[in-house]
Amino acid sequence: MSLDQSLDKILIIDFGSQFTQLIARRIRELGVFSEIISHKKIKKNNIDKTIKGIILSGGPLNVYEIKKYSFDSKIIQEGIPVLGICFGHQILSKINGGRVKQSKHREFGLANISKKKNSVLTKKFFKGKNSVKVWMSHADQVSKLPKNFRVIASSQNSKFAMVENQYKKFYGVQFHPEVTHTENGKIIISNFIFLICKVKKNWSVKNQKIKLIKEIRDQVGNKKVICALSGGVDSSVVAQLLNKAIGKKLYCIFVNTGLLRKNEEKQVVETFRRKLKINLIYVNAENEFLNKLKNISDPEKKRKIIGNLFIKIFERYAKKIKDVKFLAQGTLYPDLIESKSVTGSQTSKIKSHHNVGGLPKKMKLKLVEPLKFLFKDEVRRLGLELSLSKEIISRHPFPGPGLAIRMPGFITKNKINILREADFYFIKALKDHGLYDKIWQAYAALLPVKTVGVMGDNRTYEYLCLLRAITSEDGMTADFYDFKKTFIQMISNKIVNSIRGINRVVYDVTSKPPSTIELE
Repeated sequence: MSLDQSLDKILIIDFGSQFTQLIARRIRELGVFSEIISHKKIKKNNIDKTIKGIILSGGPLNVYEIKKYSFDSKIIQEGIPVLGICFGHQILSKINGGRVKQSKHREFGLANISKKKNSVLTKKFFKGKNSVKVWMSHADQVSKLPKNFRVIASSQNSKFAMVENQYKKFYGVQFHPEVTHTENGKIIISNFIFLICKVKKNWSVKNQKIKLIKEIRDQVGNKKVICALSGGVDSSVVAQLLNKAIGKKLYCIFVNTGLLRKNEEKQVVETFRRKLKINLIYVNAENEFLNKLKNISDPEKKRKIIGNLFIKIFERYAKKIKDVKFLAQGTLYPDLIESKSVTGSQTSKIKSHHNVGGLPKKMKLKLVEPLKFLFKDEVRRLGLELSLSKEIISRHPFPGPGLAIRMPGFITKNKINILREADFYFIKALKDHGLYDKIWQAYAALLPVKTVGVMGDNRTYEYLCLLRAITSEDGMTADFYDFKKTFIQMISNKIVNSIRGINRVVYDVTSKPPSTIELE
């Protein structure tokens, strides 16, 4: 995103936290425009009258190892309110003369903070209680406060968990108010924006739609665009955005990789070619993908093979269409966070997404990624604003590599067929029991493990099927869905009795973190 020159905004300076975009997202939820910029790129001349507040993000850096980060401290000396979060809290204290050191006791996960002083930042935050639960993630801490700072709240291991300098409007919190695990965390951000920075609401989904359409037109010009269409929420919204922006210059390409869910290709063709009247090219590349993935078990190699092959196909068809310069895809912010740093900061890589880290280094087509700063729920709201059907918008996320990353180990046609049926029965059961819309994402996976079973007095030795269903707000954190025992028993019996090749079903009850949503 480029800085908007007309709207009052909150500027977020990114130090490499995987939660940085969550901060922006919370601000947008409150109806205020925000902008993210790397600590490596921010300069004093970036600070103009439209910036009403500055937030310093967390990150994997150490304040006392100054060579690892660059930051012009003059930026926060412009009389603009500043909120430091985690690492941002530490650097704010250090810049103003405080001290930061390695903690004797690290804090990762939930912690209780206790109220010490009243503050405009904590108005309605404690809600009449003496303490609240917050999400901590730090190994360093402020050990000495700067002059004219005072303590607002403390935890067992962090005396200076919340601090302020009322005169300069400097505020620091050691925890992460932007994550859903922090009790009443949104109130902290709201108080900073509205009570301290005095910003008025100026942002909506409609504003977002208009801005994205304009950005697409500015980027693409009169050139043709290929859109990688999977039929999922993300690619569907991208296709409709492009359709609104450039009309007939858009060519959607749907690739059947052989790794799709049951009847997926029929549904996509029906929806986009016949209902939405969008140019759609159907490519059956099942054999091509399965041949390339033969004898490949490493998940990173799978993603890179799939990503490279997608690009080869798109470039092949770009030549046929002629005058195609751009490839559009439905990359979301969580994809970027887990694959690489978005702003050039030191964000840790978790896995390569096929459409990010899995892309070839040399590409003939330039990328158009209008959703790359958005989360799934924001994309869904944008889709409704673009008049897409609820059926499309409510679909659970389905990864580009498809069933390939829900099948750890080697990929075979037989295993794909088994998994496809298991996934079909699971999703159908969720819909039949009115559970589908209550769950963020659900799927079946086939583990590279065979177990002994007994069916009809005969010994079986077949695959283990794993079921996963999670609840989430943004995909950054997630909890497993708490099914009733009767439902788990029913779907387990259905899968085992209906599908040859599976004799055991397990349910994944791991949250994110420490796990990821997908297996690979």
